[in-house]
Amino acid sequence: MAEKKIGEVVKFFAKPSVAAVHLTEGELKVGDSIKFSGHTTEFIDVVQSMEVDNNSVQKAVAGDSIGLKVSDRVRPGDEVFIVMAD
Repeated sequence: MAEKKIGEVVKFFAKPSVAAVHLTEGELKVGDSIKFSGHTTEFIDVVQSMEVDNNSVQKAVAGDSIGLKVSDRVRPGDEVFIVMAD
């Protein structure tokens, strides 16, 4: 599976299990598979929902700061990759 870096984690909110992610390139849509990678982080998730400025969106592009529901803990500085089927 091919991976392309699209951003990085800025902040993690433990109670709602939401990651604040800044997209640096490309675009991200609901339903895409993403991988979080860092010193102690390594897992793949499917984007169930995302928000920009507290508004639910279906797609985000480079330059956006988004909130994503995640299934595991992430840390600021963790890299975010989009996972594409070969």
